[in-house]
Amino acid sequence: MEIEASVIEWLLDSDPAIRWQVMRDLTDAPEEEVAAERAKVATEGMGATLLSMQEPDGTWGGVAWNRGWNSTMHVLMLLRDMGLDPQCEQAQQAIGLVRDNVTWTGWEAYEGNPFFTGEVEPCINGQVGAAGAYFGQDISIIIDRLLTEQLSDGGWNCEAENGATRSSFNTTICVLEAFLEYELQSSYRPDVTESRLKGEKYLLERRLFKRKSTGEVVVIDRKDGSGSEQHPAFTRFAFPAWWHYDVLRGLEYFRHANRYDERLSDAIDLLKSKQDSNGRWLLDIQYPGEMPLEMDNGVGQASRWNTLRVLRVLKWYSASSK
Repeated sequence: MEIEASVIEWLLDSDPAIRWQVMRDLTDAPEEEVAAERAKVATEGMGATLLSMQEPDGTWGGVAWNRGWNSTMHVLMLLRDMGLDPQCEQAQQAIGLVRDNVTWTGWEAYEGNPFFTGEVEPCINGQVGAAGAYFGQDISIIIDRLLTEQLSDGGWNCEAENGATRSSFNTTICVLEAFLEYELQSSYRPDVTESRLKGEKYLLERRLFKRKSTGEVVVIDRKDGSGSEQHPAFTRFAFPAWWHYDVLRGLEYFRHANRYDERLSDAIDLLKSKQDSNGRWLLDIQYPGEMPLEMDNGVGQASRWNTLRVLRVLKWYSASSK
């Protein structure tokens, strides 16, 4: 797969968190140069800024989780996305503060739980689990709970406790990311792999953004009622996505899992169709909330994060389909 040199140059003219991933995934940069650039995530740019925002009690935003996107969980997700080296001194110190001090509050069902044991909603536990596993923490309690919450169609839904029997794209991707990160960082567990493959099947049967029953594109996200005929919910690429699902996030999961499947082809075609005349991809949507820092140029503008993510998916898919 050929990538325009001007696009690579544009991507490299950015933050270390983006640069090192471009070097690793899209260029032939030597490993030592990639490692040196990755090390800068802890000391320069967006990564260093986020680390500097941690409170003495280990939290960001004063809480384990909130709806404002500036909580401990949300910042740890961003640091994972940025590829902060879990073994670096800064990461070890920050994660140690979270592990030793941060607890869940707000409801008796999880009041006082240590951060990496999670709470009760699978979408939140999936995000905590993915970040925790990436940073080398014991998330076995979260994993064991999520295994019991899988629905008969193969996915998960935060509304299951309220009677929902059909899975949700949104919740399912959060859980799958946690399972995959857990497997990549931990020893093999057949029950986790089996459950993860069932969750993958849920997405693949729907070609990542279509109804299984009719094959039609899902227009409205049942969770928040968003989406339109012109802009179907799961075809809008966000970064960060938080609990929201979209096709790019789904494809990034399959790339990370190295799970090529012909049923990804419709989603790949969608990615290609959204490239602009400059060879870039836009930030289609930014979900409401208080972002800890600005990570892109704004909605409707060319997005380095989305362009990086799309290009490495397309590169992986092209190599895997040969």
